[in-house]
Amino acid sequence: MMTDIVAEKLKLLADSPGVYIMKNAQGKVIYVGKAVVLKNRVRQYFQSGKNQSPKVRAMVEKIADFETILTGSEVEALILECNLIKKYRPRYNISLKDDKTYPYVKVTLAEEYPRVLLTRRLLKDGARYFGPYANVGAVHESLKLLRRLFPLRTCKRIEGNRPCLEYHIKRCVGPCTGQVDMAEYQAMVRSVCLFLEGRTGEVEKELERRMTDASEAMAFEAAARFRDQLKAVRQVAERQRVVTGAGDQDAVGLARSELGVCVEIFFIRAGKMIGREHFLLSGSEEESDEAILAAFLKQYYHRAAFLPRELLLPLALAEGDVIADWLSGRKGARVILEVPQRGVKRDIVKMAASNAGKYLADEASRLKTVSDQTEGAVAELGRYLGLSRSPWRMECFDISHTQGSETVASMVVFEGGVPKKQDYRRFKIKSAEGKPDDFLSMREVTTRRYGKPEVENMPDLIVIDGGKGQLSSALEIIRGAGHKEVPVIGLAKQFEWIFTEGKSEPVILPPHSQALYLMQRIRDEAHRFAITYHRKLRGKRNLVSVLDHVSGIGPKRRQALWSHFGTLAKIKAATLEELAAAPGMTRPAAQAVYNFFAAQASLGQKT
Repeated sequence: MMTDIVAEKLKLLADSPGVYIMKNAQGKVIYVGKAVVLKNRVRQYFQSGKNQSPKVRAMVEKIADFETILTGSEVEALILECNLIKKYRPRYNISLKDDKTYPYVKVTLAEEYPRVLLTRRLLKDGARYFGPYANVGAVHESLKLLRRLFPLRTCKRIEGNRPCLEYHIKRCVGPCTGQVDMAEYQAMVRSVCLFLEGRTGEVEKELERRMTDASEAMAFEAAARFRDQLKAVRQVAERQRVVTGAGDQDAVGLARSELGVCVEIFFIRAGKMIGREHFLLSGSEEESDEAILAAFLKQYYHRAAFLPRELLLPLALAEGDVIADWLSGRKGARVILEVPQRGVKRDIVKMAASNAGKYLADEASRLKTVSDQTEGAVAELGRYLGLSRSPWRMECFDISHTQGSETVASMVVFEGGVPKKQDYRRFKIKSAEGKPDDFLSMREVTTRRYGKPEVENMPDLIVIDGGKGQLSSALEIIRGAGHKEVPVIGLAKQFEWIFTEGKSEPVILPPHSQALYLMQRIRDEAHRFAITYHRKLRGKRNLVSVLDHVSGIGPKRRQALWSHFGTLAKIKAATLEELAAAPGMTRPAAQAVYNFFAAQASLGQKT
């Protein structure tokens, strides 16, 4: 329903280009758009909604107020729209999913000795940025290759004149030594930028020239280094497919499925395909392909570090001329938006669309596999156990000790077949300390978890890691506390046989079934969690037993040392000053600890 504020503002709309900002009753921005004529465009939202999509109707119902910003042209409105969408991330705008996390490759040209690194922030700091990239793994691989080809420095600051390990393993030329030729270093930086632009041919020519010059100057080590770099660059270039005659182009393909919309970009530089990226868009289910493509181009190229001369698109855009003018202004040269109808360019766009469709199909298959392994496995387990409902929340217990010492228990929680680690618990067992009694330990841990009539977050299934004995011990406590309905099972360690209450024969899950794999994951996770805690306590005990032999170190100082340093290795490696600085320590006590471990180290070396 239109508010009085909206109705009054509609009368005052200007007959000029600009941006409109829709807000809900709480003042939150829910949509940002641009218009050639604000008066006509904004009023369309509040006219009869028969021809509007469900998404637009839902948005209009939430509009309590709006603002407009006048601009001098439609291109200025487009730029402002991009900035405001990035700032507010409105709910009803089409947006790249998680676009804040896309990485860039940064070359720090403003530094005396530039570096190449990965970043997620675009700053006006004089550096060159390449990206954004959707696949952070591929970016790391590219950086590894670049650092192998061109050994630029990686340290944040150049301090002193002592080179680090990177210098000794030939991954850095060592500017810190003061013996690096600045011209040669800058030549490497130029080669890195050309390589990232996809201009490997120019890199090859530069390396060939430098190799020849070094050879003629009888600098054969340098010539060999340039030769190896040239060989590696040529191997990379051979893997790049020649697709067009020349020029820099981006080919954009689009595909839809039940998962949403995926846009794929093929990057073509100097006629060679150097890479590709895919992007998922949210809020696009009810939008037309044209609206989705226009929104993607605005958001992606608003922050792209490089703009090609030509964009190859799958369909024409009503605002294509405006987007082309905006991109041309950003690039400082003409950018063309083309919808190829035949030939190689058309084939490239089709290939991009096919790859976008394949990504969606692969993602659907992956999600189905994940569903089968989680929720599907839970439902399957419920059927095999004959439960009236699927055991959505399962709690599994395991006992760990070393011949009865440092006995602990773990409780791990799975919900929907997925670990819920924030609900994990661990227990230090007191009743069975000093004697290996798993049955008594299981009675204690189940008493502490289920011993009261009212229990928070009661599970749908309790899993006891053990056979009939451990199951009987747990049932004695759980049923005795009045919990009659929750099913309790025992999981035998050897064959993953499941023992149930009141039945002598075990339930044997089929091999290769998802239910079996789920039980194995739960059991392994409970075992891992228990043994990790046990080892921590055992390490604590061993530390105490070692410090028992140090004169002047009693229980309080032993605990203080453990709390301050955390491990025995750190106490051994500590200096006298660091030991004395620990809480509760005095200089003589610290000296005694230091001398004790120093004597041990000396004895070990002699032995």
